[in-house]
Amino acid sequence: MKLLLPLFIALHLIVARAQSVPSYSESCVQRYATHYGVPPEFIAALIDVESGWNPHALSNKGAMGMMQLMPATARRFGALQPFDGNQNIAAGTRYVTTLMWEFHGDLRLVAAAYYAGDHWVGQKRLNYRNPDVVAYVQAVRRRYLIRKFAAANPPRR
Repeated sequence: MKLLLPLFIALHLIVARAQSVPSYSESCVQRYATHYGVPPEFIAALIDVESGWNPHALSNKGAMGMMQLMPATARRFGALQPFDGNQNIAAGTRYVTTLMWEFHGDLRLVAAAYYAGDHWVGQKRLNYRNPDVVAYVQAVRRRYLIRKFAAANPPRR
């Protein structure tokens, strides 16, 4: 029962947010995810977990922007200004697209690779035991499922 209340509150907030006009960042997610054939709810779930939609987020390891791109990843995927929301989301979505190809669309592996690095996850597949990676994948999965549910059940007007 205790687990249902936070889920209900999160779902309520997402549905309430869905009733409002999408923000510029949400529009960028929709545009780039559609362009690259990635579920927009997955990109949004990554942003939920990574930065909470803060375009100025900076981790203690140097990851930047909403999608928390490392400097080399930001450059590799074209974000010359990684704190610019449009560039950050575009580059992050391109990166997720390459991970989708590499891991054949397995969103658990994509999320793990996004967090821990594709080389490490590629070697281990689903045998990772790092509690931080497992917690991250679970958090992204939760947010993704909530967003998928909200998208499949739009509010009635």
